[in-house]
Amino acid sequence: MTLDKAIAAVFLLVGLIYGYAAFTYRLLPFEQNMSFLPNTLPTVLSILVVFLALIILVSPKAKAEPGGDVLGDISLERLREYKTGQALTLIAAMVLYALALRPAGFLAATVLFIVAGGWILGERKLHVMIPVALVAAGSVWFLVQETLGIYLRPLPGFLS
Repeated sequence: MTLDKAIAAVFLLVGLIYGYAAFTYRLLPFEQNMSFLPNTLPTVLSILVVFLALIILVSPKAKAEPGGDVLGDISLERLREYKTGQALTLIAAMVLYALALRPAGFLAATVLFIVAGGWILGERKLHVMIPVALVAAGSVWFLVQETLGIYLRPLPGFLS
């Protein structure tokens, strides 16, 4: 089994478990008559994940052209050729971002994460990354705060 099919099998399993948990979620009495239930989006998301994972699992393996590899061909034998260190570093940055959200505040943690993520992925133009990160973090914070009404502490605790 190639790596892409193994990952699709893991996503299928996670999607089925997530879908079961979302479908059997107990609604509160006042939620029964709502048009958009708390489990609506998780249920749709799990159906989408299961559908896409099944497409990957049942699709036939592409044949290699003579003298070349198949674009996107992933195999466990060539795992050392992939940028796994870069992927693991990005996952570690995600964990650090989650841990830094409360003490550093949403804006600072998000800007640092976007810049660090770009740096990890190979972008070296700080004069581009920093303004993009500032605009992106500020836009998301404004939309969540003002549109959805969910309070996100924008600055570190000692500044607010």
